Amino acid sequence: MADRPLTSRGAATRQRILDVATKEFAEHGIAGARVERIVAAARTNKAQLYAYFGSKEGLFDAIFSGSLERIVNVVPIDATDLADWAVRLYDEYLRRPDLIRLATWARLERRPEGHLVDDGGRLDDGKLRAIANAQAAGLVRDGDPFDVMALVIAMSMAWSPVSNVYAATAEEPSDVHEQRRTLLRESVRRALTAG
Repeated sequence: MADRPLTSRGAATRQRILDVATKEFAEHGIAGARVERIVAAARTNKAQLYAYFGSKEGLFDAIFSGSLERIVNVVPIDATDLADWAVRLYDEYLRRPDLIRLATWARLERRPEGHLVDDGGRLDDGKLRAIANAQAAGLVRDGDPFDVMALVIAMSMAWSPVSNVYAATAEEPSDVHEQRRTLLRESVRRALTAG
């Protein structure tokens, strides 16, 4: 993107592109997303998209980076209560299923092995420190903090849009979600509480 500041109209166009492209990438993945559909739905043109993001891949990177930051910031960890964190993650996946689909496409098409983001872009360092501190305080069972975090995230995704068993939606009855929250909270508590 150019270094000059965006006008309010330019910022609105850029945001429309991001909003439309988020849906496009979530539905079709990186390879299946089409710039033509994005610019048509965003009421702009390819030249504008490329001026802001450089390429389709650059646009995906901007969206994916923003989605990771959202998960980190919207669902902050409380390592002294990993069960509650798991439930809050579950709720965020219900609110924003597109974010989970974006992460899945990135895993499938970009980084099928290892960490989802390269070590230079680690956003989970604070979470890992919090888990290590809770372990040192005797609140969380021993084990690699990354593995503990991965287990909580995996458990919270049991009913996510990318589950291979069942994809929950926000439209399901609230009592169904409450039963899942209770099961998730108790399962994480039992699995990861020290002692």
